[in-house]
Amino acid sequence: MPRAASTCSVLCLCFRLAFRILLKISVKMESYAAEAKFDCLLFDMDDTLYPLSLGINLACRKNIQDYMLHKMQIEESQVLGYDIDYDDFHACVHGKLPYEKLKPDPVLRQLLLSLPQRKIIFTNSDKAHAARVLEKLGLEDCFEGIICFETLNPSTEQDANEQKDADEADADGGSREGSDDPAPSRRGILCKPSLESMEAVIEIAKLDAKRTVFFDDSARNIAAGKAAGFHTVVVGTSALVEGADVALESIHNIKEALPELWDAAGEHVEAVLRPAAVETTVLA
Repeated sequence: MPRAASTCSVLCLCFRLAFRILLKISVKMESYAAEAKFDCLLFDMDDTLYPLSLGINLACRKNIQDYMLHKMQIEESQVLGYDIDYDDFHACVHGKLPYEKLKPDPVLRQLLLSLPQRKIIFTNSDKAHAARVLEKLGLEDCFEGIICFETLNPSTEQDANEQKDADEADADGGSREGSDDPAPSRRGILCKPSLESMEAVIEIAKLDAKRTVFFDDSARNIAAGKAAGFHTVVVGTSALVEGADVALESIHNIKEALPELWDAAGEHVEAVLRPAAVETTVLA
């Protein structure tokens, strides 16, 4: 009986020590977030978190062209102004992608988990595609959230009803009394590389643009991000493009190119990396 009591005491002591260590790590991370130059990292997903060489982008472009030509019977360049069922569009374009080419990336996972800043995905893709890509890469729990097509372009019943009323008014040759416009125009699609999409993300995620690092593989998106006030990193090339502050040949080079993201992090980096390695092994 005394031996059992002794064992219980030792276990209690171990739990207390572990709790204190975790508490110290948490406090250090919160302190770092308050003092760091950057407090949020905004990541594009496709061709940024995985390399262009996998061919996902080419497959996506082909699926888009096939959708336009075979389902809508128009050229891709003529799509502006056409009504598109975006759920059907995303299902056709992303549903046939070679996801099997995407493999778990334990190195990137460790890097992301060791970063103390907020981490958010910003993609033009739909939420189903984003979730599948992150799951395939083993990164689904590395981000605070995902800002995707549906986030920037919410489909609401109110919008549908307003458009239906407008269409009926047009058919009857009437107009809305007391309005300068005879009918509301169809809502434009909000997505990168428009500056409006960047501003929407800042509002949605409550970002301070000057304290946010934006990672993307597109030169046009980088230029828009810089116009919005972000610190910008172009991924997939060693050459700077217009508006880019840093160029990364690979997202894996983030620590070498941006060591300041870790400079003030203190001991928590190693504390995060060790359990992350174990967790990644399990997922793989």
